[in-house]
Amino acid sequence: MVSEKEFEDSIKKILEYVGEDVNREGLEKTPSRVRKAFEFMCGGYNQDPKEVINSALFTSTNDEMVVIKDIEFYSQCEHHMLPIIGKAHVAYIPDGKVVGLSKIPRVVDIFARRLQIQEQLTEQICDALNDALKPKGVAVIIDARHMCMEMRGVEKICSTTVTSALRGLFKQNKKTKDEFLSIVSSSFNK
Repeated sequence: MVSEKEFEDSIKKILEYVGEDVNREGLEKTPSRVRKAFEFMCGGYNQDPKEVINSALFTSTNDEMVVIKDIEFYSQCEHHMLPIIGKAHVAYIPDGKVVGLSKIPRVVDIFARRLQIQEQLTEQICDALNDALKPKGVAVIIDARHMCMEMRGVEKICSTTVTSALRGLFKQNKKTKDEFLSIVSSSFNK
């Protein structure tokens, strides 16, 4: 495990590498600020989505689709450690249990607050909900901007990447999948 001092010393070396004076007034506390920012932005490694979900499971006779759309999230790509900024759209069809609505965005954040690729993020959210809820189906769509594509590399400003993960009825039943897509499609035009 790296100590706080070792992390901050590494940030000082990065600042020096890019040509900065680490003793400049505006940079004196930067290593500490960066460490604290990374502790927050990578806090998902210290959280268990099962604990979050299991803390708010309730018996229900509802067997209709539950959709939470436009869940904003911020992550970092594991290749360049640059921001991924997006929205997740999550649905499930209960099978005897529902989860408190705030827990679904929390699950999104748990996985988003890890170094990620979008494809894996989508799968992780879907599988965590599927495993914990045991629903009739789960669907996750993520629409995100990748700063590694905008700030460097191909420099394609405002392009988005859309990924999906479907389980149960969302994968097996076209009508169910189409209903979900119809509900979330208005979000893609914003």
